[in-house]
Amino acid sequence: MGPDSDSASNPNGGWGGRAQGLFVKAAVLIGGAVLLKRLTKSKTRWDHARIVADSLSGEKFSKEQASRDPDNFFNIRLLTCPAAEMVDGSKLLYLEQAFWRTPQKPFRQRFYMVKPCPKELKCDVEVSSYAIREVEEYKNFCDRPRDQRPLPEEVIGDIGEHLTTIHLRRCDRGKRCLYEGSTPPGGFPNSWQNGATYSTSELAVLKNNEIHTWDRGFDDDGNQVWGVKAGPYEFKPAPSSSYSDMFSPLNFPPQQLLEKRIEGSFVLQE
Repeated sequence: MGPDSDSASNPNGGWGGRAQGLFVKAAVLIGGAVLLKRLTKSKTRWDHARIVADSLSGEKFSKEQASRDPDNFFNIRLLTCPAAEMVDGSKLLYLEQAFWRTPQKPFRQRFYMVKPCPKELKCDVEVSSYAIREVEEYKNFCDRPRDQRPLPEEVIGDIGEHLTTIHLRRCDRGKRCLYEGSTPPGGFPNSWQNGATYSTSELAVLKNNEIHTWDRGFDDDGNQVWGVKAGPYEFKPAPSSSYSDMFSPLNFPPQQLLEKRIEGSFVLQE
């Protein structure tokens, strides 16, 4: 039978079909909107803290930067891994820096505590650094099997002096970074080296787990007395290096030059 016969036998069929079609389309649109809302739901304060902690973690190198500008930057290995979780949910990370060719001899070891910013501050994530008690026990912490590391309760007990706190904010659209921030104006008290009285730190978290850090020390007159002057260190996750890389000139600067540059570039542990 033709369409005319169907319409004749059911005079409301055309309207009913159209109404049903409109209902289905509306349901699809509403369902899609609900799904999109769920997928684009705003991240919580703890989500931002987790992203930053995950981005800081892992093995990273400044090799590319040292290759571009060997007069100002070393090829440094930055290694960070989870060490414990605090009662309030804050993530405690262990961090160490070493020259690429001597990873077993870190010149800097720290704990980083990562958590959401206090609600009264206009920031997203707070990253605080702490000295480590019994620091020798933590050398190459991340490289060891878990059963050869200090236990989480021991780690928490070894949190030492508070050093700095950086407040991170989400980067504006169009920028390379995901989060960026610095210590408050005036930095934090510091008397570790070269007559410094305070220090400042800057941190940027970029895509692909790239990290930029810039630590500097200043005297009472505002003169920079330690830390790199050319800009932040750029640490990038690196693929496995070839054996020949071990003998790169980037990793073997002249000894006298090395000692002089180290003194002005880093705060070394005693």
